[in-house]
Amino acid sequence: MPVDQVLVEAAKLDGFVAAIFRAIGCDAAEAGRISTHLLGANLAGHDSHGVARVPRYVEWCEAGYVLKGQAAEVVTDGGCFALLDGKFGFGQTVAPQAVELGIARAQQHGIAVVGLRNAGHIGRVGDYAETAIRAGLISVHFVNVAGSVLVAPFGATDRRFSTAPFSVGVPLPGRPLVLDFATSLVAEGKVMVASNGGKALPADALIEPDGSLSGDPHTLYGPYDKVGPRDVTKGSGAIRAFGEHKGSGLAFMCEMLGGALTGGGTSGPITARTRIANGMLSFYVSPSHFGTEAEFHATGRAYVDWVLAANRAKPDEPVLAPGDKEAATRADRLANGVPLQPDTWEGIRQVARRLGVVEPN
Repeated sequence: MPVDQVLVEAAKLDGFVAAIFRAIGCDAAEAGRISTHLLGANLAGHDSHGVARVPRYVEWCEAGYVLKGQAAEVVTDGGCFALLDGKFGFGQTVAPQAVELGIARAQQHGIAVVGLRNAGHIGRVGDYAETAIRAGLISVHFVNVAGSVLVAPFGATDRRFSTAPFSVGVPLPGRPLVLDFATSLVAEGKVMVASNGGKALPADALIEPDGSLSGDPHTLYGPYDKVGPRDVTKGSGAIRAFGEHKGSGLAFMCEMLGGALTGGGTSGPITARTRIANGMLSFYVSPSHFGTEAEFHATGRAYVDWVLAANRAKPDEPVLAPGDKEAATRADRLANGVPLQPDTWEGIRQVARRLGVVEPN
């Protein structure tokens, strides 16, 4: 572990974060969901969606942007399809409700399409794909962030897209596959982590108004203190889409499906009435209903094995399937602790002290 990182035992970190959310008025169940989900992102190696988000979540809740104790409301129910409104509740509360409904309907009908709008930050989307996998279902998730313009489309310097995550989960016996990524070259949370002294950004992750490329978090945030909030409205640049026109095109579709179709709104244009919220359109498919489950498992597993048997480009680096890196990171961090940048850890501790939450020993 680098000397400039703090190691925190997973169980202690989980309890500490849960205590912070209880301190702002969440009930024990909701506080536990938030902490477990954020910690789960760290355990999977997605630190951008992990406990580094705690200060921001607390600020949003205290400002009334995200609401405690909400239950998602069913707006449209067509049996194998449904639309839910999260009523700006914590994403870790309302998104699981949408996923649970999608799973139940797919198990009943063989397929389900579930839209969710007006949700607080739902966190790592791969978590929901993993939930569907545990139920034996394939799932596909298109996500956008209404009111959040961070990413420049291909060929532009102005912000137009949210980071627009995309995830697919495939259940194979003993070999689940989870594809999970932001359509931006880096997630906004990774810019935040880098600004807190974490892993540096690629030199071409961001773009300045003059078209020059940058890896400096100040491009997105403008001036900021070493420890404290980051404000994306203060920066003049944007995050770039991954894969040039390909990532830009996929981001476009996440905005169309996760935002426009659900009725929650797209990333922009922003008005005085615009409120930041996640939208998600999810598809769930039951291989058993499809009639090919045995063939799917056998053929899918054989294909994974064949792909991973390809000659290695570097002898000491194995070929990986989607989800392998997260599984290895999870095992390591559960055993050895969760690494946090000192500035990230201090930001969480400052929030805890202000709320009167005792830090774990």
